[in-house]
Amino acid sequence: MKRIYILLVALLFVTACNKDLDQFPVNIASADSLTDYAGVLNAAYFYQLGTATPMAVMGDFRADNALMMEAPFTEFDEYGPNLTAMEDQFFGPFYTAAYRSILSANNVIENSENAVEVGEAKFLRGLTYFKLVRVFGDVTVNLTAVPSATDASILARVPASEVYNTVIIPDLEDAIAALESTSSDGRATSLAAEGMLGKVYLQMGDFGNAETHLNNVVNGAAAAEVSLQANFAEVFGVDNDLNSEIIYATQVSSSVVDEYGFSEFWSWSGGLDTKSLEPLDASLIAAFDASPGDLRRDVTIDATLLASPKFPQTGGPDHDWIELRFADVLLMYAEALNENGTSAEQVLDVLDPIRERAGVAVLDHSVLNSQAAVRQAIQDERRLELAFEGQRWFDLVRTNTVDAAMGQSINSNYHLFPIPISEILAGSDQIQQNPGY
Repeated sequence: MKRIYILLVALLFVTACNKDLDQFPVNIASADSLTDYAGVLNAAYFYQLGTATPMAVMGDFRADNALMMEAPFTEFDEYGPNLTAMEDQFFGPFYTAAYRSILSANNVIENSENAVEVGEAKFLRGLTYFKLVRVFGDVTVNLTAVPSATDASILARVPASEVYNTVIIPDLEDAIAALESTSSDGRATSLAAEGMLGKVYLQMGDFGNAETHLNNVVNGAAAAEVSLQANFAEVFGVDNDLNSEIIYATQVSSSVVDEYGFSEFWSWSGGLDTKSLEPLDASLIAAFDASPGDLRRDVTIDATLLASPKFPQTGGPDHDWIELRFADVLLMYAEALNENGTSAEQVLDVLDPIRERAGVAVLDHSVLNSQAAVRQAIQDERRLELAFEGQRWFDLVRTNTVDAAMGQSINSNYHLFPIPISEILAGSDQIQQNPGY
């Protein structure tokens, strides 16, 4: 049983739109009659389920960790205008689920008198807009519980930089202030909000602020009972959900029906969807070959089946989707330190626990003694540590290493994904498609 039991009755509070934002529905039947917003908050958590698999596929199948084998899904690896054909299975469900979560969070923020509920809702809203801008760039912003049904201009896309500065960062800062550092049921915490804020600043290239917030997480981890698992394999699998390394995860339970109606992330990585029965990219195999004795290899890849066993099929429908774990924080912290000019020795010391757990030698700072060399080492470590966790493509984009990793020149238009065409058609010409699609 999951520690958050997401009551299905909570969904009665939220009127689900079909597939577009033009139908900004009234979030609840009668907002004035509600005094308890716990159900609406649970709905905001619930809708995160619909973002998990699309983020997993975009993060790994667009990059050099996994590949599609059946047309037209092979468009993921072709970096052209035809990726719009994937709308029904990936971009559309992701878009809809994200804005449903935001609408529910808005209702809590606007109406609840419970400061903790509001803090959790702000965490979820900040997290969701962060996902949206990483996927689409400029996005529609709605910060009200009942947006206008007649003013189409509110659908216009807001520059990503503005979304970061006026929504994502303030929401996560408010969540840090409102929440406790620990949670007994896997809900949002101040540590999760601060870790995600560090990730946001890293994405923005603001390494100074990233270092500050990630340092706070590293230093506050022990008090919050957060630490690296001794065994890498025990980070994953249904029996290990919410282990000590997980700072925040979107909880998945077979007892709660997921609105996402296609193969889930564990099926994609495990090669159980016919569109890619052997998804493992040879490039990732080669990366592990270059790290002999690495204990992460057998957990992450099966070079015979050409798939990933990281999220075992046993108990698949109950695997949580990891949004942030401590190893990711350590890797980001090392990256921020390096970009801020910290010595190679100090930076590589941060990586030592991760490599020691993986059974490989710690990196020699006398050899890796330049910022560029340490930068590459961190990128290589992130790939091995976080493969099939939806991170790779977004790492390549933010570090400007897409072309180097993919071995070809890729138009930067295709660093982003296409806005669902259904949203453009329904948006009264207010929503414009990303260039190149």
